[in-house]
Amino acid sequence: MFNKIVLLVLLMVAGFVLVAQQNKEELQRKQNDLKREIEELNRSLKQIRNSKSKSLANYNLVKRKIAAREELINTINKDMRLLDDNIYLSQLEINKLNRELDTLKQEYAKSLVFAYKNRSNYDYLNFIFSAATFNDAIKRVTYLKSYRQYREQQVANINKTQSIVENKIASLNNSKNQKAVALQDHSKQLQVLEEDRKEQNQVVTKLQSEEKNLSAAIRKRENDRRQIQSAITAAIRREQQLEAKRRADALAKQKAEEERLRKEALARNAANNNNTPSAPTSSSRRTEPATTGVTTAPKTERVYTPLESTEEGKAMSINFETNRGRLPWPVDAGHVSIPFGEYTIAGTKLRGRSDGITISLPTGSTVKAVADGEVISVIDIGGEQAVLVKHGKYLTTYSHLGSASVSRGQAVKPGTVLGRAAANDDGEGEVVFMVTTERGQHMNPESWLRRR
Repeated sequence: MFNKIVLLVLLMVAGFVLVAQQNKEELQRKQNDLKREIEELNRSLKQIRNSKSKSLANYNLVKRKIAAREELINTINKDMRLLDDNIYLSQLEINKLNRELDTLKQEYAKSLVFAYKNRSNYDYLNFIFSAATFNDAIKRVTYLKSYRQYREQQVANINKTQSIVENKIASLNNSKNQKAVALQDHSKQLQVLEEDRKEQNQVVTKLQSEEKNLSAAIRKRENDRRQIQSAITAAIRREQQLEAKRRADALAKQKAEEERLRKEALARNAANNNNTPSAPTSSSRRTEPATTGVTTAPKTERVYTPLESTEEGKAMSINFETNRGRLPWPVDAGHVSIPFGEYTIAGTKLRGRSDGITISLPTGSTVKAVADGEVISVIDIGGEQAVLVKHGKYLTTYSHLGSASVSRGQAVKPGTVLGRAAANDDGEGEVVFMVTTERGQHMNPESWLRRR
């Protein structure tokens, strides 16, 4: 019975430890990722902190760093709550095991007292030979042997329970040490967060003094965004028309082939009728419908869109979707200076909208395709180039290029160089990367790219 209880306790403890360990490892990985992101943001900020022309990028980087640090602090809080739960449950287990250990020791002490009182060989032999029958004597010998084994098992149970208690105490102390380290890290991150917020306030003050110039720059970006949006809409419409024409041509070709086969069947029937002495009955003139050689594609749950009318287009769409969150970055180095979506700057009237992400990087840096696809457009916007690549029903756009290295209709692979980053009005390099569906809906590119 005791062995079953100990086994049950061990299984419960092992199950809890396994779940807690998995959660702990997941939180630790997240903390490490956030710390790496913060380090990367700090390096980027160090590069641009002294540049007067990069106040907007500075503000966005500080804002991203504050968000990352707040998430890091929340993760540390979850870690500490997990450690608190572990400490509490471990203490309960230790208390329970100690009570069981006391019970075992008391029972063993009673058995020792009993053995001491009946320690003489005379009492042992008298107990055996006082049996009424031989079978009863054998049973008494078996009982004494079992009693001796029971005492040995008691000692083993006590040692096993003591070992479990010692291991649990060691685990408890380890959890307490980890919590102490987490508390120190939590306190440190809170202090640094206050410094980050002070830095953000300084950047906002600087932006307020440059609000007029920055407002003009944001208006220019908005004008570029609208031009690119118009180009994307036109490219999607053109591709849909081409796909519709391809489908119409394929259908016309299929119908022509069916008509040809029908005529051949009629000609064969006419020839057979001329060679037959008697006219066939109406039932004999019935013919099986001609086969066209076209097989029907198996039905699937996926609903394919107009830009997936070919097997190649379907494969590209599925490949693009499958690699969501794992696509390579379009540049080897750089930082996101303007995030996806609408953005505002606290304390100012500055606000803007980005259909993609703006990546700041050295002028002339290579810009690469992120997935298999086909270049469907290379357009000029104010002296800069933008490359549109189709991946089935998805499109990626790479704009603010000083030069383009590809042409329309060219197939590309991940890593294919599309062009080089141009300099913006501040003289610094940047590229805008976008992900769009065939309906013209823009998606956050960072959710498609892998963590750096």
